[in-house]
Amino acid sequence: MSNLLLKSDNTPPPQVFMYCDESCHLPNDHQKSMVLGAIWCPGNQRQRLGRAVKALKKKHCIGPGIEIKWTKVSPGQLDFYLALIDLFFTESDLRFRAVVIPDKDALNHEAFNQSHDIFYYKMWYQLLIQVIDNQHRFRIYLDTKDTGGKHRIEKLHEVLCNSKLDFKKNVIQEITLLHSHEVPLLQLADMLIGAVSYVNRGMSSSPAKQALVESIRQKTGCSLNTSTLLHEDKFNLFVWRSREPMP
Repeated sequence: MSNLLLKSDNTPPPQVFMYCDESCHLPNDHQKSMVLGAIWCPGNQRQRLGRAVKALKKKHCIGPGIEIKWTKVSPGQLDFYLALIDLFFTESDLRFRAVVIPDKDALNHEAFNQSHDIFYYKMWYQLLIQVIDNQHRFRIYLDTKDTGGKHRIEKLHEVLCNSKLDFKKNVIQEITLLHSHEVPLLQLADMLIGAVSYVNRGMSSSPAKQALVESIRQKTGCSLNTSTLLHEDKFNLFVWRSREPMP
């Protein structure tokens, strides 16, 4: 999906850093929809972009230790969060993709001989496989939560590498966990994922959050609850639909 072009000389393939997060992924959290999402950029731009996020926090008098999160959106900080959305859409080096599972209650894990945890990692595969190409080198970071542990991450890495014939892990160099409070771009991913989740859970009670949703809709032309075109490069959504198991 990325249009970050490979140089024609013999320089090493450019690195891409991906930061991944999720919303309402637990099976019994009484939330209808589940959203997985990732934001990514060229490796040589990640520090500059992180500084840009920090500069917006300073400009809007947000303490440097305060984590950016969708759950913290409030009327008093609306201008700051609108500025973050503007930053994402004006920075050509930033990309975003999310996978939406509209109705967790409709999932039939038993029919597919899987646990919800295994399904969760299958959805990460669906999200990442469309982004990864052989012209770049990827480092992928997932927010540390109750994600099933290191062995699940290692299995996801293995499956993705096998799918890309990347048996030596030259393309997908790393998939690991980190803490979102340490990474401004992961916090930005949380905000975009939160907006998508908000729409797909049918929520509209917060005027501030609704204003952010409308800003994203205006900039993308996307309703946030339907899939975009597969080749949509800046803000890509895939609304996953379950299928019936084979008899």
